[in-house]
Amino acid sequence: MLNHITAIKTRRLADDIDKQFKLSKDVKEAIEKTDREAFVPPGFRHNAYKLDALPIGAKQWISSPLTVAKMTEYLSPKGADRVLEVGCGSGYQAAVLAHLFRGVFTIERIEPLMVEAKRRFRHLRITNIHTRTDDGQNGWVQYAPYDRILFSASAKVIPQKLIDQLKPEGILVAPVEKGGKQVITRFVKKAGRLIEYPLEECQFVPILNGVQK
Repeated sequence: MLNHITAIKTRRLADDIDKQFKLSKDVKEAIEKTDREAFVPPGFRHNAYKLDALPIGAKQWISSPLTVAKMTEYLSPKGADRVLEVGCGSGYQAAVLAHLFRGVFTIERIEPLMVEAKRRFRHLRITNIHTRTDDGQNGWVQYAPYDRILFSASAKVIPQKLIDQLKPEGILVAPVEKGGKQVITRFVKKAGRLIEYPLEECQFVPILNGVQK
């Protein structure tokens, strides 16, 4: 449960997002229930509830709350049970997803970021997020197939391993690099392949290979 002051801040944040991008009731409530301040480095906490991306170290960023809300909406979480996130970062996106999915499986290649995200999840008593330090392009085959897959980093192509781990008719949302731009793209898996629906331009850190200790 959020304390009274934090609850006011998160409610205001959800309202600010909703003015720019219409939110479904479920996603708006997930934003309202998530303490964004807990995922922001101490020096930036005064900016936690602005619609800005913020640095979190290791050349990584916590996405703007507006971007997190959009990515969550594009996943169409209603009726879905399990989601795989590629690129845990601060953990904020996973924490929002934890209010919408029974199981959230999140992978981060930079070990110190994952250690810090796990600490935050424990502190906030979020128990349905499962974490793994690995190259997210491998997915997490042990718990596949997933109803939804979300990339929190940009990719040139969607790895076949991840396509294989998505359920038939499942949805994958990713920032895709095309022609020098990044475009948030929604994919639906039909007959074993992805049908793509480009949505809007965006700016994410690129996905990288391997694990960084």
